[in-house]
Amino acid sequence: MRKNKLKEIFKQGGTAINGWLQIPNSFTAELMANQNWDSLTLDMQHGVIDYSHAISMLQAISTTDVVPLARVNWNEPGQIMKILDAGAYGIICPMVSNRKEAENFVQACMYPPRGYRSYGPIRGLVYGGLDYADEANSEILKFAMIETKESLDNLDEIMQTPGLDGIYIGPADLSLAVGEKPSFDKPEGDPVYEVIMKILEHAKKNKIIAGIQNAQPEYAQKMIKKGFQLVTVGTDQRFMTAAAKAALSIIRKDQKKDTGKGY
Repeated sequence: MRKNKLKEIFKQGGTAINGWLQIPNSFTAELMANQNWDSLTLDMQHGVIDYSHAISMLQAISTTDVVPLARVNWNEPGQIMKILDAGAYGIICPMVSNRKEAENFVQACMYPPRGYRSYGPIRGLVYGGLDYADEANSEILKFAMIETKESLDNLDEIMQTPGLDGIYIGPADLSLAVGEKPSFDKPEGDPVYEVIMKILEHAKKNKIIAGIQNAQPEYAQKMIKKGFQLVTVGTDQRFMTAAAKAALSIIRKDQKKDTGKGY
């Protein structure tokens, strides 16, 4: 089976730089994949990507060495299994709040006896190789998103779930969970920043990978120095709009600059 390059990066103590795809188009996915990201994540939760578009986007990413990941829209086994069958090499699952939900997520990603994933990797065999079923349990990455109030009371229980590779922080929903306005790149001293650091410390203690969504590359660099090993920088649609605004601002002096506060 094709090796998951992210797992080797993590094993060596490195950090993977992850790109984020929200536009349902194979050409934009191909363009992003050719920019030397370590991985690209198809956002099937808040992006506008459906399954048929996801297939063509995964095919486009496969023209490069970039590792394809997907964020599903919920902790729902059918969707998780189907996008894995399509060739995703890792799943980011939103709104995981307790140990039971974490176990259900992990087991949906794994074939028996370690899980209950149904066999039928129609494109996974093409991308991964003919021994896919033998190796998939160890190659597929599984990240649970920590972003609810309940999850903050269950950090160790979630992170000690057998088979879970890491956690992923969504700062916007995490902000809402602690009574703050949703935004990214929280400064030191912000109450959400302190919660992020708490989650990171628990991840280190439990020896699993910590990932986080970032708006700006400078903030991602800061998070790498803090110990995050998976950092997402921006999104395809934000790169497009930010570049357009930057170009127009040269001509139109009153053009508003991109603030990088949202998806």
